[in-house]
Amino acid sequence: MLEIVVKTENWERHVRVSAGELAGLVRRIGGGGDRFLVVQRIPDLPDVFVQVWHEAGGDYQLEYRDGAPDRHFQAMVAGPETVIAVLTGWAHQEAGWNAGLAWSSLNLPPNREAPPLDLDDDEREELEEEVRGALVGGYVSRAELAEIAEEYLVTSDRRPVSREQAQALADRLWLERVAEQAELEGETDPERLTRAFAALEEAGVTARENFACCRNCGHAEIGGEARPDARGFVYFHRQCTPTAPVGQRLTLLYGSFDGSSETTVAIGHEVVAALEAVGLHTEWDRDPARAITVTPLHWLRRLVG
Repeated sequence: MLEIVVKTENWERHVRVSAGELAGLVRRIGGGGDRFLVVQRIPDLPDVFVQVWHEAGGDYQLEYRDGAPDRHFQAMVAGPETVIAVLTGWAHQEAGWNAGLAWSSLNLPPNREAPPLDLDDDEREELEEEVRGALVGGYVSRAELAEIAEEYLVTSDRRPVSREQAQALADRLWLERVAEQAELEGETDPERLTRAFAALEEAGVTARENFACCRNCGHAEIGGEARPDARGFVYFHRQCTPTAPVGQRLTLLYGSFDGSSETTVAIGHEVVAALEAVGLHTEWDRDPARAITVTPLHWLRRLVG
């Protein structure tokens, strides 16, 4: 799989696609509401991306940016195969991935520097703690992180952090976290969890991470995520996620789509078995009314973006 995220005009988000899947997405674009895609690395880095625009019957407008505005270039390409080769080479970080095309600079103006935050020490510390907490959870994107930074201190009569200031703060803390996670080696517990959830999904148990805002919403919405042949579900919601890094434990909610306690217990056993198969320890008394707890849990989730 390529260590990239692909976003499309019609709001699809494809994480770690294969080279074949990336090629399919490139060949697909051109119709109304599906004319472009943006590709970012994992983890996402500020102002580092490639993107392509295409309308049926026309050339492909291919762009890449590598940091500052003066590192933003464009080339026009006649067909999708060259675009696919460039995007795949960029994703692999191959030497010379951009060779052979007539790239021209877009001559974008310099970024406007955000003014310093006008916050006292307590507010600044509180804001950074909130942003870092979201980073440690590991599911937030850079855009979502900036939104957290912008909205956290807002009151009815005060908005102390502008959008530009929020993005600057979010990017600074994001890059700090990226540098920290670069030191990680091997598979982490959250990655084991993801592997277990993928196995459950394949076996007919709808499995979702950081899903919905609470238990009530999660139970109400999980059916909409299920395949027609799904027998049950397991998930943890966004109020559970922050407890994982702090308490070294994670609460999993599960159930059956037929509503029976017998099927729910069977789903619980499948969840426990899948987690233990990847090396995670669980606590569960086999009561269908009680959640499954994954503990101890060393929560180090690599950022995606």
